[in-house]
Order: sequence, then structure tokens, then C-alpha cells
Amino acid sequence: MRNVHALALAIGLIAAGTASAKENIDFMFPAPVDGKLTLEMTRVIKEFNQSQNDIEVRGIFTGNYDTTKVKAEAAAKSGQPPALVIMSANFTADLAIKNEILPMDELFKFGDQKATPFLTQNFWPALRQNAQVNGVTYAIPFHNSTPILYYNKDMFAKAGITAPPKDWDELLADSKKLTDSAKGQWGIMLPSTNDDYGGWILSALTRANGGQYYNADYPGEVYYDKPSTLGALRFWQNLVYRDKVMPPGVLNSKQISAAFFSGKLGMAMLSTGALGFMRENTKDFELGVAMMPAQVRNGVTIGGASLVSFKGISDDQKKAAYTFLQYLVSPKVNGAWSRFTGYFSPRMASYDTPEMKDYLAKDPRAAIALEQLKYAYPWYATYETVAVRQAMENQLAALVNNEKVTPEAAAAQAQKDADTLLKPYVDSTTLNVPK
Repeated sequence: MRNVHALALAIGLIAAGTASAKENIDFMFPAPVDGKLTLEMTRVIKEFNQSQNDIEVRGIFTGNYDTTKVKAEAAAKSGQPPALVIMSANFTADLAIKNEILPMDELFKFGDQKATPFLTQNFWPALRQNAQVNGVTYAIPFHNSTPILYYNKDMFAKAGITAPPKDWDELLADSKKLTDSAKGQWGIMLPSTNDDYGGWILSALTRANGGQYYNADYPGEVYYDKPSTLGALRFWQNLVYRDKVMPPGVLNSKQISAAFFSGKLGMAMLSTGALGFMRENTKDFELGVAMMPAQVRNGVTIGGASLVSFKGISDDQKKAAYTFLQYLVSPKVNGAWSRFTGYFSPRMASYDTPEMKDYLAKDPRAAIALEQLKYAYPWYATYETVAVRQAMENQLAALVNNEKVTPEAAAAQAQKDADTLLKPYVDSTTLNVPK
């Protein structure tokens, strides 16, 4: 009898242990703007894990956007696909074309609504195209940005500038007033690195110049050698070599922010996602924020990241990923992330919360990105996005490093390199006609 009781107790303990076992999922996330974001995301994950007893999320910091893509793909190929990844929003098309990520309905089958209605009813219209491929929703926006103009209000006042520039003419005129070579002081700086910052800013200038940087309806075409892009390249190079209001060479965001904080820079084109960092580190003068200047029109490019799920995870992991996704994009959590980072919240209802209303009332600068949404276009998303993007970024680097490199030559080479990379996709789609 004693053995029977012992066996029953053991079975009961095993059953209880099985019932209480948590579903473990891997969650990969980058910190593309500021290292403090890593600590904050770690806190968000811990808070979620402690809020319930069914799911244990393992957070894996993956560096910048490009390395996040590489690491997530490598994990999937090794048989350990991440259940959820904060992925650069413009990688969605390439990942879907290569059949590496799940349609979001694979997760949303565990909820009460399909993914596409959830996307279209709850998120800003400007963000939707980068979340879908051929009408299928593969991603849910998590945090988003546009380029904006940061400026030193004190430096503006000393130069007699009463308002931030509204167009490229005013930007150039103001940059000249703010530049003082004797003091090592520059009027304007634009990031030109090949980690997507250079291409992102160039695409925004191209949009402002009236152009389409790529075919938003077909991921096999880019417009690197078109007049609107060519004009943006010439404007950029002129700031360096003709007008001498920006230093030569490739500039990264850390160099730019350091020059800005030290009072040696009047204006900088950087991400809204850097607002928290810029606000925290601007100590000796007043920080100004303005919309990107227009040329032919107002136009900016959406940036930021979305949540995607890789193929190969179990149904239990899909269910857990869905639960965690809903937590991350809830108005409360997503709004708090926006206030901490400076990214604008893609979840429209975040702005109906008392906390967000109070935040915007205290710091209206955070609303600039929202104001720009009416002029926002999708982020360039193509087959082999990273390599195609870098085809232009490499030429941009040549352009700012050497005044003898012409915008025409740079654009032509970028287009040639991009077309070569896109050819396999183009051959298998638009050139694959019935025989």
C-alpha cells in the first residue's frame, strides 16, 4: 500500500510539473541607436516574464539591424529559429521572398482576429506597406522613425536665424551662417555610413526632391540613376566640397552627435529614434527639432523595425510568440517604449493614453515625427536588400571622400551594381513570361 501511495504521489508531482512548465521562446532584438535601449528591452522582457506563468522569453541582443538579420537567419538554419525578432522593417520583403519568415496569420490563429485587419485598424497607414508583401502581412510594426532635423537653438540665435529651414535653399543659407572654420564649427552634418544610415537619409532627400528611390510595388527595381536621386547626391556633395559647410569623409552618427553635443555643429539629420539620446545629452544649449526641409516637396522615408517570426517553430511557440507580440505592441507598453527611446509608437492608440498625452504636452518635439507622417513613404525594400542598399552607400562614401567623383558616375555605378544583384529575382518574375 505504501508503494501505491508513493507511486501516486510521484505521478501527481510529475503531472503538476508538466502542467506548470513554461513555453520557452527566443526573442532577438537590436539596439540600433543607443546602448541604453538594450537595458530597457531587458527590463521589458523581465517584466513580461514575471507577469504570467505560461511563457519564458529569452532575450538575445543582436547588435545593429544588419547583424540581427544575419544572426536570425543563422539561428534558423541551425535548427533554432527565433520565435520573434525585432527586424529592420525594410527586410520583411527579402525575408518573405526567400521563404524564411511566417505569414503573421500563423501566429494570429491563436487570437480572435487575422493579422491584416489588426495591422490596418491599429497602425499608422504609412507603416503598412513595409509590413506586407503582395498583400500578405508578414510583420507587425514595433517602433518607427523618420529622419528629422536636430538643431542648436543657441547657435541659431547667435547667427541671427529665427526659425529652422523649410527647404534646401534655406538649409544651405543657414549652414553657411553657422559654419566657422576658425572655431572648427560646422553648419550641417549628414550620416553617410553603409549600415543603412547613409542610404536612408539619401532616400529621404530623393523623396524630398520629387523622386521614387525604388519601386514600392515590385522589389526588383531601384532608381539610383534617376534625376531626383542624382540631384540629391549633388546637393550632398556640394555641402562638403563646394559650400564647405560639412566636413569631408564618411560620417557616422556617433561622430555627428559628439560634434553636436560639444557645440561645434549647428544642424544634424538623424533619426527620431535618437531623440531620447539627444535630449539626455544636450547639456549646454537648447535642443531644437524640426521637420526635414523640402525641395520639390516634403518627403521622408519611414524607418524603424517590425516584429517577424521565423519558420520552423512549433505551434506552442507560435502561440507564445503571439502572446508576447500582443504585449509588446499594446498601447501601454509600446507607448512607454516610445517615450523612453524617441521612436514614435506605431500603435495609434498609444497616443490616446494619459501618459502619452502628458508626455507630448511637456515635450512637443516628440510630435515632429508624427507631423511628418503625412509626407512619409515606405522604406526601400528589395530582393537582397542589404547588398542592393550598399551598392549606393558605397558610391555615396566615394562621393564624400573625393570631390573628383561625380554624382553622375557614382549613380551610374550604383545602378549597375544594384541591377546585377537584382537580376536573379527579375529573371524569375517579370522576365519569366510564357513561352
